Amino acid sequence: MMQVLSSKSGANTKECPSPGKLIVLTGPSGVGKGTLLRSLLQRHPELYYSVSATTRSPRPGEVDGKDYYFISRSKFEQLVAAGKFLEWAEFAGNYYGTPSEPVIDQICSGKLVVLEIELEGARQIRRSFPSALSIFILPPSFNELEKRIRSRGQDSQEAIARRLQRAQEEINAANEFDIQIVNDDFETALNSIEAVLFG
Repeated sequence: MMQVLSSKSGANTKECPSPGKLIVLTGPSGVGKGTLLRSLLQRHPELYYSVSATTRSPRPGEVDGKDYYFISRSKFEQLVAAGKFLEWAEFAGNYYGTPSEPVIDQICSGKLVVLEIELEGARQIRRSFPSALSIFILPPSFNELEKRIRSRGQDSQEAIARRLQRAQEEINAANEFDIQIVNDDFETALNSIEAVLFG
């Protein structure tokens, strides 16, 4: 069946003979989405991970083009104006966004494409790509999430307070998503995601 895929801006429109699927992974900061995704990609190299663009500085060990595309604010704003993102949002003072062209290309080639994005971006994807499958990763409890965020040791008290307030708002939105998975036991959570994707 021929399907026409396009981003909301219409900047990228393609006819796809046998489209793949867009998978959105979201959840509060510190819940372990990144770690789950890395393990998922190791086990399933056939998945396509869409690298996001950001204006934040690289963290130790992060590689440009692999973890994120690290770009300036002005460059990011130019891309937004040109309709080059599937979704974008400002989070903790930095922009994050998903370049649309590679995602649409990969879905058109029949791939399962995985995005790991924040709540606001995930909501934009639901509006622009209603056929996307959305998975929300929950912490076992709010106290456990607070412990994980504090143990990172890379944020000021003020930043931690902001992250926790935002995390509570995000957790309250979990029921907007197709599937909720609690990351209590890592292996169990990973198996649950696999069961959803490969059933």
